[in-house]
Amino acid sequence: MPILFHETSQTFHLYNKHVSYIFKVLKNGHLGQLYYGKHIRDRESFDHLLEMQARSMAVCRFEGDLCFSLEHLKQEYPAYGSGDMRHPAMDIVQENGSRIIDFTYQTYELVKGKPKLPGLPATYVEDESEATTLLVTMYDTVMETELVLSYTIYETLPAICRNARFIHRGQAPISLETAMSMNLDLPDKEYEMIELTGAWSRERSVRERRLEHGIQSIYSMRGNSSNNFNPFIALKRFDATEFNGEVLGFSFVYSGNFLAQVEVDTYDVTRISMGLHPHCFSWALSQGESFQTPEAVMVYSDQGLNRMSQVYHELYQKRLARGKYRDLVRPILVNNWEGTYFDFDEGKIVSMAQTAKKLGIELFVLDDGWFGKRNDDTTGLGDWYPNLNKLPNGIKGLSEKIEALGLQFGLWIEPEMVSHDSDLYRQHPEWTLATPHRPSSHGRNQYILDFSNDEVVDAIYEMLHKVISESSITYIKWDMNRCMSEVYSTAKDAKDQGKVMHQYILGVYRLYEQLTTEFPSILFESCSSGGARFDPGMLYYAPQCWASDDSDAIERLKIQYGTSIVYPLSSIGAHVSAIPNHQVYRSTPIETRANVAYFGTFGYELDLNQLDQETLDKIVKQVEFMKEYRELIQFGTFYRLKSPFETKITAWMVVSKDQNTALVGYYKPLQEVNVAYERLPLCGLAPDKEYHVSVHDIDCYGDELMNVGLITSDIPPQSINEIHDGSHGDYSSRIYIIKAK
Repeated sequence: MPILFHETSQTFHLYNKHVSYIFKVLKNGHLGQLYYGKHIRDRESFDHLLEMQARSMAVCRFEGDLCFSLEHLKQEYPAYGSGDMRHPAMDIVQENGSRIIDFTYQTYELVKGKPKLPGLPATYVEDESEATTLLVTMYDTVMETELVLSYTIYETLPAICRNARFIHRGQAPISLETAMSMNLDLPDKEYEMIELTGAWSRERSVRERRLEHGIQSIYSMRGNSSNNFNPFIALKRFDATEFNGEVLGFSFVYSGNFLAQVEVDTYDVTRISMGLHPHCFSWALSQGESFQTPEAVMVYSDQGLNRMSQVYHELYQKRLARGKYRDLVRPILVNNWEGTYFDFDEGKIVSMAQTAKKLGIELFVLDDGWFGKRNDDTTGLGDWYPNLNKLPNGIKGLSEKIEALGLQFGLWIEPEMVSHDSDLYRQHPEWTLATPHRPSSHGRNQYILDFSNDEVVDAIYEMLHKVISESSITYIKWDMNRCMSEVYSTAKDAKDQGKVMHQYILGVYRLYEQLTTEFPSILFESCSSGGARFDPGMLYYAPQCWASDDSDAIERLKIQYGTSIVYPLSSIGAHVSAIPNHQVYRSTPIETRANVAYFGTFGYELDLNQLDQETLDKIVKQVEFMKEYRELIQFGTFYRLKSPFETKITAWMVVSKDQNTALVGYYKPLQEVNVAYERLPLCGLAPDKEYHVSVHDIDCYGDELMNVGLITSDIPPQSINEIHDGSHGDYSSRIYIIKAK
């Protein structure tokens, strides 16, 4: 049993061979944090880790005891106002206006496996032996409110999943103003905080900062998890690297407003909190009602950042993503968006699909512009029926023609948005989020449907269900192209407006759940202007996400590298696009464009009919290469070797589970003259296996490749003709194929 409770010392110890997490019931009934880190032996009591002493200005709980102050105790789920002056995990306004809270320990329960979170995405188990869950029940007798803290520890992974649930038993209503999913107090501040920061088209850049006194945080108040900050942070020791040292990861399984905060007090205690952003959040609870927070996933590594990433990859790939495509390689696709934008008709689409079939591509995706009167981005959103002027046979007829060619057919949708110039808006203007007597802002000429209103979600479901059920569709790209503003629901009264932003996300999840349940054979890909909603919550419904609207290969090195800090390659939508690139106007070799895009779900985003024969011949070989190695790429073990944020070179590799095959991606954006010699140490190979290394055409044992490394400063001439090699000039790259003999 990986969770122990010592009755005498009132201590909980969650552990496996990798990690220990220890907390106890304090003498005031609250929960005190004692240890989180590398696995340690169990003992009856860890009370010696409870650090207390009398300090001036401290507010003390017990008469005559000058040591017991919540200000100086490390806690599990703290409240403000009874001694602890730091930021709380919860804030509850009671009927008399008080915010003083006193949840005390009542009981605990051990559950085999992992309970589901109703209406919310979360990690799961397929067999109850995979994990154990601890449910700790707390109670506030004045409010008559119950708090259940949930901790799940996986048997084989250093991962602990946490959430909180409030159940109100009292007659007088209360209002949740803050409800974090987790809190963790650490005894020192000797960490650097890692975050994934950016903006549209430059998402998830790796940033590091040393912890200082006060607050360091990332957040979203945009209604989505955002291009700007990903719902993830890590704390690493100063000496930690990719492959050595202690790293603590914190990831939030949610797709809307969030807060990930690190507070360091003046005694160097570090408090990490993660959950729903409290701004614009207010959740009224009447008697018998409850509120469930989303899940936060903590990962511990004593083998550096790369090991933390691998744990997240394994967990999110196999126990967060669901459905048919969780374990299947992804089809190689072509999307018409950058090839045609809104300017297409059925003939043009069929012609593009015919070319795609000749090249070995497996899936054709029709993007924006197929519905309503959608000829530009000012009209049509919300009218989810085919534009018969462009597609006289509708989606049904077009999909059947594509299928007759031997291709699968996919479709783009943006179900959460509406255009003012649409039949849906003219019929139901009250279905948008809009504040009475205030002007409404638009984004990309579109407005937001009120997905906190079940009637709206049901109406969109019916329209989409009709299109999908009548057609031959195996893939859907679900987009969302603006942030929220003027958030107000006409379907809610005044006291429930603070629920709208969270209920909106719950509505998105409900529609995803309905569609994925009704159409289990469809591969869903999430998108939000590229990466504005690339988060674990989406992966629960859509096992892959369009990583960024920036498809330039050189920019994608940073985007995909940063994304890999948390997310598996099987989740990263990556395509070869046309040149000059439509975002940065850079022209890169098609070899390099493919060499970057291979390390994801892979496809093309261009008009194949505009390419010359030499390029088409290269695409044939690229498709063949991806088909041969995509299972390795999408489900192998990934290692980051050189960071584009730290060096002029980017390098990464993926190794098969049996360690018999590996691919190394090596990228050099700018060619240099008369440079130093360079070697690239590899990772993850079997030391005693002999491997053949392409490009150099040599045989080496795994220990040599990992300890001596590949010589990358010299490229033999015979490699130039390999289709996966673009190793000369600016924007150069190459793929090393490494196979056990």
